[in-house]
Amino acid sequence: DFVNLEFKIDNAPFRQQCRGKQARVDGFQWIGINEVAFITSHGVELYTAFPEKKSFKLVKYYSVTVNWFVFSCKKNVLLLSSGASCNTIHPYWFKPGSITRTPKFDVDLPLSATGQTKPKLLERDVTLASLYNSLYVVVVKSWSKMVGGAEIVLYLLSKDSPARIASVLKLDMTGRFAINVVDNLLLVHHQASKTSVMFDIRWDGESAASSSYTIHHPVVSPLPIASCSVLESFSSEAGKMKEIQCETYSPNWVVFQPNIVIDAKLGCLWEVSVKLEPLVTMMTDKARLVDFLLLRTDCRMVILSVCKQALVPGRQCSLQTIARVFDKLNTVFRDYMQGIQPLDHRRGSYSFRTPDSKECPSNVIGPSDMYTHVLTIFESSSLKSQNYKFIVAVLIEYIRSLNQHNIQVMYVLYELLIKTLVGNQCFYQLHQFIQYHVLSDSKQLACLLLSIQVEYPPAYQIALDMLKRQSTADAEIIDILLSKGQVLQALRFARGVGKED
Repeated sequence: DFVNLEFKIDNAPFRQQCRGKQARVDGFQWIGINEVAFITSHGVELYTAFPEKKSFKLVKYYSVTVNWFVFSCKKNVLLLSSGASCNTIHPYWFKPGSITRTPKFDVDLPLSATGQTKPKLLERDVTLASLYNSLYVVVVKSWSKMVGGAEIVLYLLSKDSPARIASVLKLDMTGRFAINVVDNLLLVHHQASKTSVMFDIRWDGESAASSSYTIHHPVVSPLPIASCSVLESFSSEAGKMKEIQCETYSPNWVVFQPNIVIDAKLGCLWEVSVKLEPLVTMMTDKARLVDFLLLRTDCRMVILSVCKQALVPGRQCSLQTIARVFDKLNTVFRDYMQGIQPLDHRRGSYSFRTPDSKECPSNVIGPSDMYTHVLTIFESSSLKSQNYKFIVAVLIEYIRSLNQHNIQVMYVLYELLIKTLVGNQCFYQLHQFIQYHVLSDSKQLACLLLSIQVEYPPAYQIALDMLKRQSTADAEIIDILLSKGQVLQALRFARGVGKED
């Protein structure tokens, strides 16, 4: 039965029967404003509604014996189950005015102990999940006879080809499970242990032997959902409230996609989210941790905190690990800049500034972010006692990574490096870095070298040579020579470059 709710249209109820007289209506789904799909025991029927006429027109009908169905509202995709074991899945894709049917596929079921019967695939064990812009049929296999515990199988859905197994998630537990999707992470809630595990199908995995799918294990060990409480009135007097602690993993919980949990008894609804900060201490391999964080939507400050911790004495990582992290961050930054900004052919590099835009992804971390939030730790008085060789090595690795990814190096990085070298009397090393162009020529760098000529007299000539290599620094060279009282040398240089006037 249907009722028009739109103003100025007759709101008397009207009815539409399904196509099969003996069919049982299992459910319906609105596909659009005036399009509705009936799911019956005999198949699926798509109708267009005409509210003014109080009538429907059959657009498309597919016949199949249906046990149960699963529907994704966001993707407008329907799964129908058929077969004695309910394991034959029929996918249907809806778009305005049409249905597209893709090839059916069978979900593998284990044989019983006698080897003669199979368990039935239940509706509660199947859901649709969108991960990294791809749609998957998620099947929980948690039968008691399974060796090695339960597992989750992800079938990749496509409009153009049959579904195929893409990933298998190992749970190493048995019992009842429920699934949420948060930030492209698959969260699996386990009622018996009152814990949840987290999977990322893009972050890590191992190829299955003689198979095309990937096997994944939880990102971290099982953890409980944070407890919460609600306020409830306990008196007839206004404002008399008491706090009630909510039972997590309650039998009254009902889970909806992508990240909704409802407690039917309490009448409460929650959205599940993932806090990234605690993972920093849970995952010891910081390079793999950064790989994981780069796939999240709100990760910039967490990644920067990881990088900063990697430089702190007592918690610092190896130089090899730090270099890997730098390369990962600069690869993402370069790839993003390639899409929004042409290469500066004069410098042969991309700008060091992180684009100041709300559309800039959180995982795009440029040199300006790295210097402001991480490398300035080397200027802190609390780290003055740190091994200067480590500081120099970190700065050189970051400069190396920037150059390797064609990203412009900020002058302040050179300044920090030179101050560290000069402060520790490492003049020969500084000379080597300039001679072999580890430090790129610039007017700013030449001026900085001039400022240290008292501590290191050869810096004066090194600065002049650097300015000579700059085609636009003739005036500065003449000023420097005149400031030193070298009038004749200044005149000769001016005549040589045609600056007599």
